[in-house]
Amino acid sequence: MSEHRVYGYSFASVYPHYVAKAERKGRTKAEVDEVIRWLTGYSQAELDAQIAAKTDLKGFYGDAPALNAARDQIKGMICGIRVEEIAEPLMREIRYLDKLVDELAKGKAMDKILRTPAP
Repeated sequence: MSEHRVYGYSFASVYPHYVAKAERKGRTKAEVDEVIRWLTGYSQAELDAQIAAKTDLKGFYGDAPALNAARDQIKGMICGIRVEEIAEPLMREIRYLDKLVDELAKGKAMDKILRTPAP
């Protein structure tokens, strides 16, 4: 079976869409970056370097320094599919970020988006 075509897309090509979606709803690029850093473990400098290098999605997630252990708490529908039911690991990682940006655009509080435990 061949890989999904989306795996070859550069992260730099999808990143502006994440930012635009958030900004249309009154959120900021800094908040999008925070969500991406939380999910992947990239520092801001590393994230900027990945964007500048036009790394494909397969490499972006494959090279992520520390995928967040709490990402399995991301649940819900994205593009008509339950995120937690996606079998393909890389596609699930991509959809996790889609879901986080969706939550950001819907006005959800940052501590809820980042799955911060209650004190």
